[in-house]
Amino acid sequence: MKLIGIKEIKGKIILKSGLHIGSGNMEMKIGGTDSPVIKHPHTLEPYIPGSSLKGKVRSLLELESGLVPFASESGGLVTVKVLKSLKDESLRKKAEAILKIFGSSGSESDEEIILGPTRVSFADCYLNKEWKEKAQAYRWQLIEVKAENSMDRIRGTVSTAGPRFIERVPEGTEFDFTITFKILEDGDETLFEYLLKGLKLLEMDSIGGNGSRGYGRIKFEFNDDIIKEMFDKASLFYKE
Repeated sequence: MKLIGIKEIKGKIILKSGLHIGSGNMEMKIGGTDSPVIKHPHTLEPYIPGSSLKGKVRSLLELESGLVPFASESGGLVTVKVLKSLKDESLRKKAEAILKIFGSSGSESDEEIILGPTRVSFADCYLNKEWKEKAQAYRWQLIEVKAENSMDRIRGTVSTAGPRFIERVPEGTEFDFTITFKILEDGDETLFEYLLKGLKLLEMDSIGGNGSRGYGRIKFEFNDDIIKEMFDKASLFYKE
């Protein structure tokens, strides 16, 4: 196994609804929000962590694959242990594809199963330069605060606890994204197509928190016309 080439996917992520990816900052401040979004520590501008993209794409492909019931012990995560337990050849190929693309824990190394290094790498996504300049010119806000009420399920009324204030990145915000994919052996081109399918599933679903309430809808725009065409034609079913 050797590095044959590296494919690069570049373009823009355009928010089709408000996005909330939490910062993990649980400190409450007077007049502050209950749930702030993640921001770059130097610029204080919102961004999309590459880990959030990678995790959601992997999760969607695992759901689509039908492997989640076999991975209950690992919280639905497809692992080498799950792969070894599978008897169905079609499921084994899907599990192997997911592990080759997204990687497995080093503690799971197994001489019987050679997967090689993780194929894909997701970079953090920062504000698109042209969009940012436009936002500054029009004085658009980079963050909005949305009040959300909780319901008293028994009484069927709004809870007396009051609304929660959640930070979101507004609809229409644009981020640059870069994804790299290593070609290490014959068959990795098929894995690349499978990755594009995962991106397509993400565009149909959501990223970040509160997706069931309409948050986190996105659209991908690709710089490369060939990759765009491959994305548009991506099958919703794994091809062997």
